Amino acid sequence: MNEPRQLSLNAFIYPSGHHEAAWRHPQSQPHRIYDVRYYQEIGRTAEAAKLDAVFFADGPALRTEVRHNAASGLEPITLLTAIATATTHLGLIATASTTYYEPYNLARLFSTLDHISGGRAGWNIVTTGTDLAAANFGLDRHPDHAERYARAREFVDAVVALWDSWEDDAIVLDRAAGVYADTDKIHPIDFAGEFLKVRGPFNAPRTPQGHPVLVQAGASNDGRAFAGQYAEAIFTAHQRLEDAQVFYADIKTKAREFGRDPDQVKILPGISPFIADTEQAAKRLEREFNELTVPEYGLKQLEGIANTSLRHLPLDEPIPLELFSDAGDVVDNARSRRQVVAGIVRRERPTVRGLLHRLAGARGHRVFAGTSEQVADTIEEWFRNGAADGFNVMPPYYPGGLEVFAETVVPILQRRGIFRTEYTGTTLRDHFGLTRPASRFAPRPASVR
Repeated sequence: MNEPRQLSLNAFIYPSGHHEAAWRHPQSQPHRIYDVRYYQEIGRTAEAAKLDAVFFADGPALRTEVRHNAASGLEPITLLTAIATATTHLGLIATASTTYYEPYNLARLFSTLDHISGGRAGWNIVTTGTDLAAANFGLDRHPDHAERYARAREFVDAVVALWDSWEDDAIVLDRAAGVYADTDKIHPIDFAGEFLKVRGPFNAPRTPQGHPVLVQAGASNDGRAFAGQYAEAIFTAHQRLEDAQVFYADIKTKAREFGRDPDQVKILPGISPFIADTEQAAKRLEREFNELTVPEYGLKQLEGIANTSLRHLPLDEPIPLELFSDAGDVVDNARSRRQVVAGIVRRERPTVRGLLHRLAGARGHRVFAGTSEQVADTIEEWFRNGAADGFNVMPPYYPGGLEVFAETVVPILQRRGIFRTEYTGTTLRDHFGLTRPASRFAPRPASVR
């Protein structure tokens, strides 16, 4: 008999919270965002609630908006290693760029995290969307979208081949014979592509998970195709159930087209919940945060999406529809986020200030203000209606926003039988319900040769 389908829930850690004004609110702790104990405490809160994982975004450049927002520049793989020592089951997912790393180095970083944590690592694969990074790596220009995705495919192929290059039984540990490893079971990968060349083999054995879980967050046409081919979990942003359902079906179809089991691809939209005892109090809390926003900061973000100056627009007049009239079909990630904003403008006709507040909560991810029961209801609705396999929980403020979710929403989901009450495995793959991949170099049974 099949086990009932279970939600996946990650805590998406963002310095002092996902609302852009969180650092100004008294319930946040921006003075601690460079303190490792702060993140270890968040990790322990997530693990006590039996969440699947914590997740860190990252980019190899200083955000220009740091004047008006708290931004932690801590390197996430190192930070997750510290969280690994403070937890026992919690998954550990970090963002790392295929444009600004080399395959062998990155393979070592994630392999080490997976070994240290006993099989809890995940790699959020990004190509990096900002031009700011190029100059930090001695480049005259940031590679264009198509080139970045072409390199990304080679990069992932090379990294996974490195992780596979030791067969599972390569370590013999025969002290009597003086043989530690069977070198016939350790393979060079001899990878050669248009952008990358890696000989191998890797310098460490396969990890407890076979290899870390592959995660992806691109919503562009290239990003969706990439996700269908490689991703085992996909982070995405949607405002409405029907849009999430279309994306969900598309990714599952693409996975099938690549010969993959769509149930082995987890779709995880973001949700940023303001939670209080009453809906009125939750909406009041959201207004408190919005009133702390700095328009200059929000306008800079919105100008990046609209690709035009907006400083001439009165803050309290409706935003012109024509600013987003050319959103069109999804081509790249900037355009996909533009479509999200265009949809808000068309449906809600907000003022400029209203749109800035609308986007302040979670950078285009869904913001929801309500009671714990209402938050659980919307999570369950998306989960049961083909829109999500789980969620990236994006608390508006840390650490309290996660604590409220863990203490009040998670028990409701547990009572409804759609979220675990105890961990049933020890690895991130166990939590996500993903199978352990076999090494590509492992001998195949005679029947399938």
